[in-house]
Amino acid sequence: MDENSSTAHTAVTYDNCVHVEGPFYHGTKSVLEAGAEPATGYGSDFQRGRVSNHIYLGALVETAAWGAELAAALRDSGERGRIYVVEPLGVFENEPNVTNKRFPGNPTMSYRTRHPLRVLAELETWQGHAPEVLKKHAGPLGTAPGAGTRRHRGLGGHQRDELTERPTAASRTPDFGASDDAARRLYR
Repeated sequence: MDENSSTAHTAVTYDNCVHVEGPFYHGTKSVLEAGAEPATGYGSDFQRGRVSNHIYLGALVETAAWGAELAAALRDSGERGRIYVVEPLGVFENEPNVTNKRFPGNPTMSYRTRHPLRVLAELETWQGHAPEVLKKHAGPLGTAPGAGTRRHRGLGGHQRDELTERPTAASRTPDFGASDDAARRLYR
């Protein structure tokens, strides 16, 4: 990719993250209230018995949908995961398991932080993935030795040729449902 191109990837690091605009989303199996501050130091959604050193967020609803659905699938409760609109309370960086590994740059707009997030609202309306697609991605996680002990890679689950354009801020505007006018006003 031409470094002078307007589509060139700018690395997101702890020292260089202020240029990334929200809204931001966090997908999880956990039930959280507005104002909650999920943080590191608790059990991972993706590895049983492991304490999470990072908390993950993304600027795309679909990325958060993968996190929510995979976390719920590993719980094996039959419940749907949850997506929250969040505000990072500290610096963040590209999620290294997807950046420049499965895709050039960070087209899934996935990030991680060691700082808490603040929950602004639950995203009530979001499109999940077809059961066969979810099973394909969750299968290796749930069937690996010590089921649920491998970390997921490639939040977003796209094939490379499907990621031809970087989403615009307008395409990332969430549908908050009817219950949270305060959060909706943040992203008008």
